[in-house]
Amino acid sequence: MLQGRKDKATVTATGERLEARIDGVTLRYATTQFDERGEVCEIYDPAWGVAPEPLVYVYTALIRPGRIKGWVYHKAQIDRMFVLSGFLKIVLYDMREGSPTCGMVNEFHLTERNRGLVVIPPFVVHAVQNVGMIDGAFVNMPSRPYDHANPDKYRVERADVPYSFDKGAGW
Repeated sequence: MLQGRKDKATVTATGERLEARIDGVTLRYATTQFDERGEVCEIYDPAWGVAPEPLVYVYTALIRPGRIKGWVYHKAQIDRMFVLSGFLKIVLYDMREGSPTCGMVNEFHLTERNRGLVVIPPFVVHAVQNVGMIDGAFVNMPSRPYDHANPDKYRVERADVPYSFDKGAGW
């Protein structure tokens, strides 16, 4: 008789995801309202309490199909990334010594049909992969304006992160 491997539970009966999150990381799924005229989707509201710092800088980035942006982290800024279109996988790695989740990896699959805001604290390494067949776009609303003379952006070699975009976490 063929033996299989039993799936583990990934969501609750109400549809909430069960995976553990890196300490300080927030994911707030968005609701899109639509009617015969079109649709509207809120990206960020300080009243949500997910990242209370004021909005000081906003930009958008586009990723071509199959491409990856990252691995990077910031020492001072908090990233607030909202997936606008396409099919993106955001991967986070907690490299913070002393963090209760040091060494943990999170994957978030967000799309134009499953939008969300991911809040990424300082010293959490992150990368974004376009897993779709069309260009993917996200909006970032970091907690600090970009300093062109002294960017708060640090690049990490892929080999230093325990994650493979081909195989997922733990490889």
